[in-house]
Amino acid sequence: MRKLLFGVSAATLALLYGLLVLILLIVFDLTGVPLGTALIASAVVLFIQFLISPFLTDLTQRWFYKTRFGAEIPAYLQEFIEQVCQEQHMKYPKIGLIEDGAPNAFTYGHTKNNARIVLTRGIFDLLTEDEVKAVTAHELGHAVHYDMLLMTMAELVPMVLYAISRALINGTKSTVGSSNDSDDSKAAAAQAALAAIAYVLYIISQYIVLWFSRTREYFADQFSVEATGDPEALSRALIQIGFGMSTHEEIAEGGKKGRQRAINASSTNTLGIFDSKASKSLTVSCFVNGEIDKTHIKNAMKWELWNTWAKWYELNSTHPLISKRLQAIDKLAPQYGRMPFIDFDLQKPESYFDDFLREIGISLLPVITFLGALVVGAVFWVGDDTEKLWIAAALLVLSAVFSLLKFRFTHPNKEYYEANTAGLLGEPKVSGIRSIPCELRGTVIGRGDPGCIFNEDYVLQDETGIIFLDYSQPLFILNKIFAIFKSKQNIDRFAVVKGWYRRSPVPYVELYRMEVDGRTVKCFTYGFGLTIRWIWLALTAAALAAALILL
Repeated sequence: MRKLLFGVSAATLALLYGLLVLILLIVFDLTGVPLGTALIASAVVLFIQFLISPFLTDLTQRWFYKTRFGAEIPAYLQEFIEQVCQEQHMKYPKIGLIEDGAPNAFTYGHTKNNARIVLTRGIFDLLTEDEVKAVTAHELGHAVHYDMLLMTMAELVPMVLYAISRALINGTKSTVGSSNDSDDSKAAAAQAALAAIAYVLYIISQYIVLWFSRTREYFADQFSVEATGDPEALSRALIQIGFGMSTHEEIAEGGKKGRQRAINASSTNTLGIFDSKASKSLTVSCFVNGEIDKTHIKNAMKWELWNTWAKWYELNSTHPLISKRLQAIDKLAPQYGRMPFIDFDLQKPESYFDDFLREIGISLLPVITFLGALVVGAVFWVGDDTEKLWIAAALLVLSAVFSLLKFRFTHPNKEYYEANTAGLLGEPKVSGIRSIPCELRGTVIGRGDPGCIFNEDYVLQDETGIIFLDYSQPLFILNKIFAIFKSKQNIDRFAVVKGWYRRSPVPYVELYRMEVDGRTVKCFTYGFGLTIRWIWLALTAAALAAALILL
């Protein structure tokens, strides 16, 4: 594994820095800036950023997440970490604990010898000892593989390319504004072309970095399996955190068993187990009478393996899809004398690509018609053909109509169906655009971003699992006021939730209203969005009427 990991890392970094050096050579030849000076300046900035980043993250964790570094962890986990550290010739990492019921784990630092590993109470709430070890081993894998250093090096390339693109664009504006001869015009054109090339390379490098990150997640999973010798433990942990599975007994008791484990433990750009966005996703119960019900797991995997949106979201994610990670882990199982944990043998009943295209069309039509109205209006205005401006006004009306129809499609509200997380997660026909109106009942167990005092979102646990709740008001500042002053009072309370279930790729419910202890928490984004669209339709219709009257 080490040789393969080294080869992948070396080839990826060589490609990224090859692109960077190529554009730098052209830029510095064009501008006359000494190449060595620019490279030294970039290296110094990167070094300083890399040097202080873990310490700034430490402060952020303490201040805004209430992370307790040095908190005692269970003896079994401490012994396991010590064993891995001894085998890998690394120092014992700095362990942080966030007192939040939403499960998450991540690592950061400079190298394997000053790594920090942060775990939430939710990890101990949901997982068995073997599963906690598997998750921790995954984070140790990132440290052992020097992922913190390598990802910093990789992420530098798109940052520099973007800075070059912006600098060239600003330089082009300056040159155009002061150009007095053809030489200046040619230089401006060359800079504009180079700025476009740098921006295209920036986009390409971003996707290379994302692919690089996803690849290292697979290797961290493999390290976890090697360290524990138990591929099934990691699979179960991924399912419980990513699809969020807990035993019926634990959920029926409101997670009290898990919470007791966390209490006992207390008494005796980061690299996480999931994408920072996807870690907010959670869950479906997979236990029936104490035994794993793999039918539930397969249902949860359908969306990721069948829906076209899943492939698009993964392309833009730092982490592979959970289902693909499970399949990769299963390929390792025979080496440890184990059978594959999940044999996904369900047959796709239909193609979902037509739904994907339809949803893209619904999403883009308002934008396309609006841009068309601007172009048509500009052409007629410049051409002094103002009597045809009614065509642009008509396109604006059409754009408003499409926007209203899109909003109605994304927020169907005829009926909120009583549902649970298990049933919702098994729905393959859902996306960030297509939603399912639903009503859920359960306990609010934590914040969407575990422990963060500025996070207004929640995690809800019902009888079948846990799921992320997206709280959103029309104004950003209202979200933060709610997070700081009102959010905490709803945690560890029973709630009835109404909203729209979506995946993008996170399974979540966009909140419409939530009733907690006789209080009603309502999000006004739906009403605000609908009102704005009706006003826009009325204004564009009035503009069209005026244009027709003036003919």
